[in-house]
Amino acid sequence: MFRLIKLIVDFLNNLDKRNGSNGNIPTLDPSTGNNIKKLFIIVPIFFGILAVLSSIYTIQPGEVGVIQRFGKFSSYTSPGLNLKIPFVDKLTKVNVEEVRRIEIGFRSERARVNVLQESLMITKDENIVSAQAIIQWKIKDPGNYLFKVGNPILTIKNSAEVALRSTIGVTKIDDALTTGRDQIQIRTKEFLQELLDSYSSGVQITDVKLQIVDPPEEVKDAFNEVVRAKEDKERLINEAKGFYEDIIPKARGEAEKMIREAEGYKEQRISTAMGDTARFNQIYSEYRKDKAVTKSRIYLEKLTEVLQKPKKVIGTDSSSGALNLLQLGDIFKD
Repeated sequence: MFRLIKLIVDFLNNLDKRNGSNGNIPTLDPSTGNNIKKLFIIVPIFFGILAVLSSIYTIQPGEVGVIQRFGKFSSYTSPGLNLKIPFVDKLTKVNVEEVRRIEIGFRSERARVNVLQESLMITKDENIVSAQAIIQWKIKDPGNYLFKVGNPILTIKNSAEVALRSTIGVTKIDDALTTGRDQIQIRTKEFLQELLDSYSSGVQITDVKLQIVDPPEEVKDAFNEVVRAKEDKERLINEAKGFYEDIIPKARGEAEKMIREAEGYKEQRISTAMGDTARFNQIYSEYRKDKAVTKSRIYLEKLTEVLQKPKKVIGTDSSSGALNLLQLGDIFKD
């Protein structure tokens, strides 16, 4: 800007020189009339250029411009080229898309350093754990973020610590060390968002990530043994359930098969018994009509049934007393 003013002064001096001055380069001396005239020309030009330059500004994608008029919040401006009233409006650019983070219980700027004053917390069953978390957040209301909270970063940090302590305080140590981590993250995020909304902070919590939830170093080994024992217990229970799910269906299938087979055998025996009974009754009815004929018929039928299965040789006694030689090998060779 001062370079531009110097160029304007040099330009006016050259104009004055060409218009018939005595050859000396004029200077900005208020005691001379020519220099006063130049001041009346330079100053308005300077302020005019300054006003034009300060009234034009650009908002980048992902940013929101916050305009204060006479120190009071006036309006928001969207990404692109915008204008404001010079010397009256004040512009503050706020990135509303950037996801920022706050660390609770540790710091990782250069090397990871634990902060015990933040990480040590008491559980529901009055045990002490060391909990560390990362809070991710972004600005959702630039006006509230700038004007409703004096120190937004410190407010978010303190609120996050309160939310995490409150959630750990209603969680048993077993759940905090093993299966309850997801619930701790969800509850902490919800409680922290409610707390910040009550402050009209203009901040949105995007995520809460637990880094570690461990017992203090003095008793860490003992707690790890307990955790391993519980994990072994769960593993054995799951194995037993798997064995149960494998054996019981097979046993039920075998039992059902045996029942079906027994029912089939039952039906078969009943049908056979009923058929035998009907046949016996029929034979008995014929027997009552003619006993001799029926008796002979039954005898012959049974004899036929017996004799038709194996090969047999039927012979008669010789009256001469001679021994008949039968070639039984030829007969039974098949």
